[in-house]
Amino acid sequence: MIKPEIKYGLEVAYGTEYGFEEAAALMEVLRNLGPSCGKKVKQFEDDLALYCGTRHAIAVTNATSGLSLAGIAAGVGEGDEVITTPLTWVATAMAFSSLGAKVVFCDIDPRTLNMDPRTLEAKMTPKTKLIVPVHLFGQCCRMDEIMEIARKRGVLVAEDCAHNPGSEYKGKRAGSCGDMGVFSFHQQKNMSTLGEGGAVTMSDRTLFEKVLSYRSLCARIYGPSDKYLSVDEAEFPMGKEYWKLHFDDVGFNYRMTDAQAAVGIEQLKKLDGFNARRQEIAARLGERLEGIRGLTLPWTDPDSTHVYHLYVVQIESDFAVDKTDFMWEMYTAYGIKVWNNYMPIHLTKPYMDRGHRAGECPVTEAAFQKYVSIPIHPRLGDEAVDYVADCIRKIAR
Repeated sequence: MIKPEIKYGLEVAYGTEYGFEEAAALMEVLRNLGPSCGKKVKQFEDDLALYCGTRHAIAVTNATSGLSLAGIAAGVGEGDEVITTPLTWVATAMAFSSLGAKVVFCDIDPRTLNMDPRTLEAKMTPKTKLIVPVHLFGQCCRMDEIMEIARKRGVLVAEDCAHNPGSEYKGKRAGSCGDMGVFSFHQQKNMSTLGEGGAVTMSDRTLFEKVLSYRSLCARIYGPSDKYLSVDEAEFPMGKEYWKLHFDDVGFNYRMTDAQAAVGIEQLKKLDGFNARRQEIAARLGERLEGIRGLTLPWTDPDSTHVYHLYVVQIESDFAVDKTDFMWEMYTAYGIKVWNNYMPIHLTKPYMDRGHRAGECPVTEAAFQKYVSIPIHPRLGDEAVDYVADCIRKIAR
């Protein structure tokens, strides 16, 4: 196959944008000898908590480790059940499978493709320990309905906010609607911390202390009167009464570096602007694609702000070509990389091996046959957006 000519940077479908501010922040960290989990990490955590409207934020290596830590903080272990959506990146499920939990999949709303609260309660059992709604593609799940169901059963909720930092649901920022929120700062996301990174937000002090402890090998500094300080909370040098290192349990090293956090501080300042540009692009695409037969455009919940991590359309049976041919023609004929981001997790080998089967989540399985993500990121200019829309219209004709 001859590689097609790629125009307008459309070989990259998503991601953020860096500038001189991030470069200056990195130089400052380098002048301070590039520490691991230092003052910049603490500043980034404070800034993120303030932005999200939570009391605490803990920076971690990536969202997968953040989900694992959220599971540990919720007490998830062998034989427990965690409910999440089957339409997301497989890491959402694997984070809890690695803790020994059984992952239960709740089907999706056909309009938003988010977890459908109407099917959630039937999935709950006495073994349900945690619910993990994923704010897919950029807008929040119906969090008030999910929280009401969870509270009735005394179950904690950890939002997967990998796709929608800065989004709001009924006036509350993503990451503050549940008991915990988990963010990704991977290179493809709406903001990034040098390719990888993540965070966990919460307001409950007990959950905060658990996540903080397990992030850093469950290590504490031992002091007088059995007082302990997390290694990451300790200020050095300390008084001579603090001299013993104590380990509460087997933990992990999921700490973020100061270099990543310094970039995160600058990215967070720009996040609202990045999201606004994504919304402008989405509106422009919507105007130019409206009315095409067989093309279903993204639906926005009026209670949620959509920050368009991905712009997802659905190729219906009455479109000019099927989904596979659409993706192939967009790339080979027009040099536009469209994508089929996630296959249903319950139909992947690891979860088929665990007893999941086709037919378990019929709405998800039907959506997978139709949905395609169109390039969207803040680096795209209007000319590129119009080119994408024109190419889709050509295929539709």
